[in-house]
Amino acid sequence: VEVYYIEFQLAENSNLEETKKKKFSKSDTLEHIQNVMREEFNIATEADTRLWNKYTSNTYEQLARLDNTVQDAGLFSGQLIIIEIKNEDGTWPRQARSTGTLGTNGSTSPIPAPPPQPLGTSSSFDKKEGSPVGTGASTSTASSSRYNFSGTSATYGDGGVSDKAQPGICGLSNLGNTCFMNSIIQGLSNTPEIIEYFDNDNYLEDINEDNPLGMKGEIAKSFGQLIKDMWSGKFTYVVPRAFKMAVGRFAPQFSGYQQQDSQELLTFLLDGLHEDLNRVKHKPYVEMSDSDGKADSDVAMEAWDNYKKRNDSVILDIFHGLLKSTVVCPECPKVSVTFDPTCYLSLPLPVKKERQVEVFLVYLDPLKPPTQFKVTAPKNGSMGDLCIALGKLANVPGESLVVTDVYNHRFHKIYTSDDQLSHILDRDDIFVYETDNTDSNNVTVPVYLREKKNCSSYAPSNLFGQPLLCSLPQSCTSSQLYDHLLQRMARYVSRPAEEDDWWKPPPKSPDSGQGDDCSMEQGEGSSGGSSEESPTSETEPGKASTAAETPDDDMLSEEEEVVGPLKMFSLHLVNSYGNAQIEPISEQEEEAITLNSKNYLSLDWHPRAKQKFFNEKAAEDFSQDDSWHGKTTPKKQVIKLSECLKLYTSQEKLGADDAWYCPNCQKHQQATKKFDLWSLPEVLVIHLKRFSYNRYWRDKIDTLIEFPVNNLDMTQYVIN
Repeated sequence: VEVYYIEFQLAENSNLEETKKKKFSKSDTLEHIQNVMREEFNIATEADTRLWNKYTSNTYEQLARLDNTVQDAGLFSGQLIIIEIKNEDGTWPRQARSTGTLGTNGSTSPIPAPPPQPLGTSSSFDKKEGSPVGTGASTSTASSSRYNFSGTSATYGDGGVSDKAQPGICGLSNLGNTCFMNSIIQGLSNTPEIIEYFDNDNYLEDINEDNPLGMKGEIAKSFGQLIKDMWSGKFTYVVPRAFKMAVGRFAPQFSGYQQQDSQELLTFLLDGLHEDLNRVKHKPYVEMSDSDGKADSDVAMEAWDNYKKRNDSVILDIFHGLLKSTVVCPECPKVSVTFDPTCYLSLPLPVKKERQVEVFLVYLDPLKPPTQFKVTAPKNGSMGDLCIALGKLANVPGESLVVTDVYNHRFHKIYTSDDQLSHILDRDDIFVYETDNTDSNNVTVPVYLREKKNCSSYAPSNLFGQPLLCSLPQSCTSSQLYDHLLQRMARYVSRPAEEDDWWKPPPKSPDSGQGDDCSMEQGEGSSGGSSEESPTSETEPGKASTAAETPDDDMLSEEEEVVGPLKMFSLHLVNSYGNAQIEPISEQEEEAITLNSKNYLSLDWHPRAKQKFFNEKAAEDFSQDDSWHGKTTPKKQVIKLSECLKLYTSQEKLGADDAWYCPNCQKHQQATKKFDLWSLPEVLVIHLKRFSYNRYWRDKIDTLIEFPVNNLDMTQYVIN
């Protein structure tokens, strides 16, 4: 089912500025498009017409095979299609004014498609009407041995015919964003073994159209003809349109005109050419055997012979080598040695991808103010890596640190050591807390600071200050817990003297009826439109006006006037947001209290206690480490190719997701694995793994890699 049609721009040859947009199905034929254009531009039925398409700024191509579909012709969305009307004298307007850059065809390219036509067959169109060749090109050489395909009267050589052309010095026209393809073609075109094989037509006798793993020989035919055109000495540039269409039919990911990965194309192309040119017509079944302690040379020879029984092509002769893979089980003496053919080396880059994270470290010592650090950690590392790096900077144990994201006086997120560092964004306020993990009886509990909006016991509370992550005993009494928390806040909280009746309101002024901060807050709240938060205004709306003048002492008298509260704050278990109470904690001093790591604790401060004993300025003080003022620009790193090869051949431990199944242990193991180069081909393809991926983004490593242009010596890496 075709959901989205392809939209083309249609124009008449005599007026290219005026275009009309029309949508067509991929299954529509070019003849259908021509008929639609006749109607759109009011062209007489008896008039002879032909179609052209424009796919670069100055290159036009004739669409001659009208029985081809839009998909067969390789047309893409937004392309300009031109209809040309034959002159009364029998000439074509575009033929008369064609130049070396406008619609010239100077190629003998066959463009493969089912059913494939034999090479050298002349096109009936070329014989009848002649191809629109520029005046600088001979008509006989341009049309004597070509035929039409996919709606094109020509092919690779559009616009590149020149007397000054030299074999091999030939450019490739871009078909959209196809520079990835052109770079691979140019690389293969300048490989001497490839030139000799394809330019001398040696590939024709090796084409295997019956190989079920191949592309019916079409990739080999189109690539071979492209190489012949580039080395014919006739063209300064060619248009690899037919080759791209052949590739797109068998690898749909390359069928569009967008940028793709050049290494993926090269991998597909070498594999496609290998199967299209495989000299083995019937592949036998070959059973792979284990090394079983045999000599490496014997195992390697057996692996290569088995591979050659099923694979034998010029691509194998030129590009294929042999890798030795050694896997060692960590629990049993099993050592698995296998030899695998390879067409290229995909080398990792020994790059330390790092990022700098700005954090506040809250020390376990309550008298030390929080300190701001700028920590350098692995970009794809974990919170554990950040803690280790911070621990070295601050001279504290990294395993005792806990990373948190603080937002709006509460913990937005408390990270585990396995969480990825990519969770932290540059705008986050990251607080790292040092905890006491030496005592197994301790538990780390998040603690919020809350303040009642007024003196009433029923008043709602607001969060304030920075939350704490405290190491507290799992089991203790209420008074012990209170003392632990006061000690944790000793830097900015002072304790009241025994004789201090801090909870009592100051004497009322005889002039104003407002004697304390609670009544001030109550009055401001009422006049400010938030009286609905006051229990008085809810239960007795008629007395709302007197609430601004009368303090809340009537509500406090019973509980506070005689002895007052013993503690500056009460304790509650709350939810992770700190806005909903789960249950209060008993204020009976000897009451046993049990805490666990899932609890969130709130300290609900009495308004007068907060005002008198909580030093907000001291609570907000912090210092800055020297790392905060350090330079952030990393040094430009340069890596040598030899470093990449050493990393590739080094031993590594498999991850949990890539575990190896040990036949002795009969379970998956995180074994150690090592690659060695056993034998290398005549032409070695080296791929640099510049892209790294995670669940959030794709990152490209732009580090410069130094490699020798001449005299690359690989002997030190080959163990055979």
